[in-house]
Amino acid sequence: MKKLITFILPVIFVSCVGGYSFTGASISADMKTFQVEQFVNRASIVNATLATDLTNALVNKIVSSTSLIQQNNNADVSFSGTIVSYNITPTSINAEDRATKNRLTITISVSYVNHKDPKMNYNTQFSRFRDYDSNLSLSDVEESLVKEINEELVEDVFTKSFVNW
Repeated sequence: MKKLITFILPVIFVSCVGGYSFTGASISADMKTFQVEQFVNRASIVNATLATDLTNALVNKIVSSTSLIQQNNNADVSFSGTIVSYNITPTSINAEDRATKNRLTITISVSYVNHKDPKMNYNTQFSRFRDYDSNLSLSDVEESLVKEINEELVEDVFTKSFVNW
């Protein structure tokens, strides 16, 4: 029995390598490389660092959550994206018709190309938001709100690309 367990455990472990990660990512064993093109900012309101921050956050998420290696050309999977909108809107109005809460919404469009399995390709928009007190100016809260929204957007892109539940 001990010999059987000694044989079976390594076989099970080896068969799982490359197919699953502890992040929930399901990546085929033949997929080795990825590419993320710099996001392009086409929003009417432009946050100067948003495109670079989003690009870097997606690269960091893939590097830290998978065994894929970043490559500049001919990667097994590639991402390109556009920041479609960066909007501030009132969300809560008081009795004097004044906003008490504002909402920062960021919408991105992402194109994912999987050269190993073209059925997985997609072009999708992702949108996330954060509300903040209207007594604060956007510049007071913008950095922290954008960071939180970016984390969620990157998680959405990663999940759609690599987590096949």
